Amino acid sequence: MNAHLALNPVDDGSRMLLCRVVGDIVSTIKNKQLTGEKLLLVQPVDLDTHTPMGNELIAVDRAQAGDGDLVLVNKEGGSARMILKKPTTPVQAVIVAVVDGMDITSSVRTNTDS
Repeated sequence: MNAHLALNPVDDGSRMLLCRVVGDIVSTIKNKQLTGEKLLLVQPVDLDTHTPMGNELIAVDRAQAGDGDLVLVNKEGGSARMILKKPTTPVQAVIVAVVDGMDITSSVRTNTDS
């Protein structure tokens, strides 16, 4: 799979998504394994234009992200639980990085298209 597909937020089985933080999630009642975890609402975005794509999702924040930040989200339950070091936590998505900039060459993004 090329880099463009791996980061594109379409329902193609991608496990890493480029997203924009669009809000905070506040919950007075939640699974006790999520106590103390910061939950954010993220919107997948297009890799090139950063325009919204797909459905919003809730992600545990492990990168100290804030509203409006461009972030990298791991959207795979097993990996997300490994990052949290809580193997039974009911979580599917974790923010793993705040993206300050990207430099993806055309040859990397299209290496499987030829």
